[in-house]
This record gives sequence, structure tokens and C-alpha cells, in this order.
Amino acid sequence: MKFMKLGCKPDTFQSQGKSTRYIASELPTDITVVIADVRFFLHKFPLLSKSNLLHGLILKASEENSDEVHIDDIPGGDLAFELCAKFCYGIAVTLNAHNVFVARCAAMYLEMTEDIERGNLIYKLEVFINSSILRSWKDSIIALQTTASLPSSSEEIQMVGRCIESIASKTSLDTSDVHWSYTYTRKSISSPAEDRSVPEDWWVEDLTDLDISLYEKVMVAVAAESRHGMKRLPRSNIVGVALRTYAYRWLPTDLTAIETHHKSVIETIIRLLPSDDKLSGCSCSFLSTLLKLANVVGIDAHPRDELLDRISWQLENASIKDLMVPTDSAAYNINLLQDLVGRFLMQENLNSNHCISHGSLLAVGKLIDGCLLQVASNPAQQLTSFIDLSRALPDSCRLIHDGLYAAVDTYLQEHADLTEDEKRRICGVMNVRKLSPEACLHAMQNERLPLRVIVQVLYFKQLRAGGVSKEADWEKCGEVKHEITEEEEEEEEEDRQLRSIVKDTNGRSHGKINNNITASGGGFLLPSRSRRILKRFWIGKSQQSDIKNKTISSEETSATGSQSPVVSVVPGESKSTGSSSRNRRYSIS
Repeated sequence: MKFMKLGCKPDTFQSQGKSTRYIASELPTDITVVIADVRFFLHKFPLLSKSNLLHGLILKASEENSDEVHIDDIPGGDLAFELCAKFCYGIAVTLNAHNVFVARCAAMYLEMTEDIERGNLIYKLEVFINSSILRSWKDSIIALQTTASLPSSSEEIQMVGRCIESIASKTSLDTSDVHWSYTYTRKSISSPAEDRSVPEDWWVEDLTDLDISLYEKVMVAVAAESRHGMKRLPRSNIVGVALRTYAYRWLPTDLTAIETHHKSVIETIIRLLPSDDKLSGCSCSFLSTLLKLANVVGIDAHPRDELLDRISWQLENASIKDLMVPTDSAAYNINLLQDLVGRFLMQENLNSNHCISHGSLLAVGKLIDGCLLQVASNPAQQLTSFIDLSRALPDSCRLIHDGLYAAVDTYLQEHADLTEDEKRRICGVMNVRKLSPEACLHAMQNERLPLRVIVQVLYFKQLRAGGVSKEADWEKCGEVKHEITEEEEEEEEEDRQLRSIVKDTNGRSHGKINNNITASGGGFLLPSRSRRILKRFWIGKSQQSDIKNKTISSEETSATGSQSPVVSVVPGESKSTGSSSRNRRYSIS
């Protein structure tokens, strides 16, 4: 730290209690200066020769036959006046970054200028400030901090602006011109000075000592240095690192510890975020932490929207933990997730030069499916919010629906009290055509799923096994599905029979539905409800594809005896008595 020593006489200022100070001298004092509640017993001549203000006040007091003058509004109060008074007496005083600003303001108030005496206090302070304080990184920061106590006076002498300009210019120095004396927080470095390499972000820790209002002014000046083409431009990622470092210094990591005064810190950091779309210095995790804190303190709408936009720009880089924002009801904030997804998808519409890559779409799809799985495991999460979030993404974001299936299954497991209608609604968010073979196998044995979903999975897997997957077939199956009446849905006994049959069949075939799934007679029995579903489908399908399977043959009736008619599962297969393995029927009776 730089310092300047003025005067050479020994300190003869003495105190008597807290409210009385006097100069120890053989000469009696002849003037009393009252600063608020403190009385200074001094001599007229040293004061008259240095201060225009005191010169006028003392003359006026003499005209009124008084030996007392009052000064109530001097910057820095009694301590600042004592420092100036000591200079008037030639008593040794030491000035440094901690007191130079207060002394400068007090000297300006007392009008200690060159017109009353050359080499007066203001002149000496200005020389010290310009030649030492503002040339030092550390002293510039300390001096700037002291201006907070005297905001009006600091503006008058432009001390704040001068300190900020000094600090901002140093952040743009090339690291080869930076010496470690500039910074004082890198205490862990013990290697010789000549061997130390200065990191590009050498300055960010030191600025965290500033309060948020001064920090904002400094960071605005740092950004201006970049725009004006200085010797070395601080890149936006370094600015991002600085903002993150400041946030970690002043904001709590625990949401329960956040307080109202943190609101201004959060809003200021958001305003200072670099305008670049790619903020390598501000990770999505950091921005999400800001968002969680912002939700607690309730920041204003504009900075909140700005923060949401920033997160959406790099949503594919987020983690599930980043996006899981709790609410007061112990559930997760689904509306916030939907908002982020919407902003992510809107990027192309807002910026014609920006195109969302297919990889980014898939990454966001996988991320949201992971969020759905997390949401599903929360017993407090509402069904509607789960469904809304699952449908927030377009189909292009999901090549397979295994993630959706896992989330749906978890939700059904954690919310066992759902009605059949609610189960159908939540299962409607996934497309069983996009399930992997492993997911299909699991679904066919999943007793938590509604019967109609199991039938759909079973049917589609059979189509894929036979190589007969057609869009029209599945659309027709969907039409049949919606024709099931409420009365049929309540046939619980048939549900259990079907599940038992499907489970048993999968066990025998090791999870593969193919041309060998039936027993030796070719029969795979389904209850009447399921026969009606598939019969309705295959009749419609036959009419569309002109497959010659319009009626149920008498051979099928005779092969099953008194049982219900048999409907062929594999389209286009010839009828037979079941005696030949090559012509074996695969039927549902």
C-alpha cells in the first residue's frame, strides 16, 4: 500500500473525554471550533493561513466578539477536521488509500486551496492520488470503497469515476505486464516471482470486495474498455467468470438462507451478463442457481425473463439437477420448465441466423425425459403438470420413447391411487411404436399399465416380428381402441387373464413374440373383450388391404370346438386344420 507523510512536528493533539480535544502548547488557545458534539480548542493563526473557510468564519466571529465557530456538515466529521487541522499546524500525518479520500473531501470543504498558500493540502493530496493511489491496483480498489461513505462529496471531486477508470484500465492489461503486486488474494502461490504465470482472470477475486453498486459501475467500465479497443480486450468469458465469482462470494448456496437484500445482487448480476449467446464463463448450472435464488426473493419480471432467455440459449448443456426448481408445495415448478422449453424452441423464430441443430433437439429431449422421471418420483406432483411437460417437446426431439415410458411407469408406481381414466391419459403421452424391444418386453409384463396399452404393445411387437408394420394398420388399431366402452374397461377379471397369458407366453418364448409363441395347436387364447378389440381391427384392415380374409372359416370353428370364433393375428395367412407346421395358424380365440 502506498502512503504519504506530511509535516514533521510531533503530534500535540490531546483529548479530554470524548467531546474535547486541544493542542498542547505554551501559547493559550484563542479559538474554539465546534464540529457536531466535539469541541476543538485551537489557535487562530495556523488555521487562517491554510483555510479560506475558517478565515472567513473566524473574522465573522471576531466581529461578533465571539471566540467560537461552528461547522456541522464537514465531510468525514471531526476525524477529517482533525487531520486537516494537524496539517495546518505542521504536525506529521500519514495518508494512504484508507483516508486520502476523506481528507480530500474535507480539504475541499475547508477551501484549502493554492490561492491562500502554495503547496496547500488539496494540491498535495491530488499529487498523491494521481501519482500513487490511482497507479496502484490495490489502492484504487480501497479508495473506491471509501467513497461509499461520502457519496455526494465523491461525485463533486469525481473520485468514484477516477478510481473506476483506473481499475477498468488495469483489467485490460496484457498478463505479461501484470505483476503480482497488483493483486493480494493469491496467497497460495509460493514460487519465486519470476516463475509465476499470471492467469487471465487475475483481477476477478479482488473486485468481490466491492459492494454491489460500486461493482456494477466497475463492470460496466470493464465492458466499455472492451468496446473501445484497448491494448488487450477482456473477453466475455472472463467477465462471466468475474460475475460468477462475485455471486459465490455474496449469495448463499442454501435456498433457505436467501434474504431480501440479496435481490439487488441477483438483479445486478443478470444485468451485467455479457450479450454473447455463448457464455463460456457463465455455465448453465450457474445461471440455474441464480434462477432458483431469484424465485425465492421474487426478482422483477424483466431480469427474470432475461435470465430465462440466457438459460434457454444453452439448455442442451443443462443437467437435470439444474432444472429441478422446487415450489412451496414440495412439487417441482413444471411451468418454469415448460417456459424454458418454449424459449429454447423459439430461438429460430427470434433469430433468423440461429438454427437449432438436430443434436441439440435430441439432447433437450433426453434432458426433459430425465426431468420427467425425476418429477414422476415426487408424490406431490400433479398428473396434469406431468402430462403438460411431456407434451411440451415436438416429436423431433425423441427418436425413441423409452425415457417417456420409464417416467410414466415411475409415475404409475408412485401414484397407485390413479383411476383407469387417469392411467389412460398419462399413457397417452408415449407412442408404443417408438419403444425399443427391451421396453416393449417390460411393458407387456407391466401390471401397472392399462390393458389397452398392453394390447397395443403386444400387437405392434407382433407386427414387427412378422415384418408387417404399416402406418395404416396402427391407425386402424387406434380407431378400435377409442371405441372401447366404459363397461368393457371395467372387466377386471379379463384383465387379469390377459396379463397372466401374456406373462406366461413371454416366459416361454424368452421375451420374443414370433411365429412360435403359440402352443402346439397354434392357439393363443384371449378373453372375449380382447377378441372383440382385435376382431374389430382386423375386419376393418381386411377391407382396406383387400386381403382375402373376410370371413371366419368353418375350419376355424371346427378346430376350436365350442369355443368362440378364432381371428387370425397374422394377415394373409392361409387357413388350415393345424396338422402341418408349415401352414400352422396363429390365432386368437
